[in-house]
Amino acid sequence: EKRKTDVRDVARRHRLYVAEKKESQEICFVPDGDYAGFIERYLEAEGRGSETPARGEIVDTEGRVVGQHDGVHRYTVGQRRGIGVSHPLPLYVVRVEAEENRVVVGEAEELLSYEFTAAGVNWVAFDYTAEPVRAEVRVRYRHVEAHATVTPLGAGRVRVRFDEPQRAVTPGQATVFYRGEEVLGGGWIVKDRRQGQTAGGS
Repeated sequence: EKRKTDVRDVARRHRLYVAEKKESQEICFVPDGDYAGFIERYLEAEGRGSETPARGEIVDTEGRVVGQHDGVHRYTVGQRRGIGVSHPLPLYVVRVEAEENRVVVGEAEELLSYEFTAAGVNWVAFDYTAEPVRAEVRVRYRHVEAHATVTPLGAGRVRVRFDEPQRAVTPGQATVFYRGEEVLGGGWIVKDRRQGQTAGGS
């Protein structure tokens, strides 16, 4: 097992340019961090410019129209800056509803989720379990693991219920389950349940 510093030392000995390469938290092929621009340029280059997401409505969590967006690809859950909506309190992107071409915004507490469902789950620590598992759960890069109960639902799906609500749980993101330093497994977030939502809530 090698640490990152060990790998860099090996690269230096072999005179590989990556030895001194600056670290980045961005996608390597989008070095300027302009993801929206990358999508637009890619679609244009592929002759699919007409598929670039169009302008649409920004609504609050009650469905009231509060503004217009310049394409859903320009917004991420938890985003606060650049939303373009005037409001007496700070607003955040709560959901991106791509199929409806709609961005949903709300106040900070509306970003909190107490439960989510994950699919495509792979267990690493054991073959399979039908019993609930206590774990520390991470829902995105740099998220501090949160205590939760992971309940298998069958067909590679689990329900994760946090002890304390967590911010900006986002469908499409990966999730990983830990027990201390041990990786128990992980999957992909497919649906979350925010505070105040019922079981049938979106």
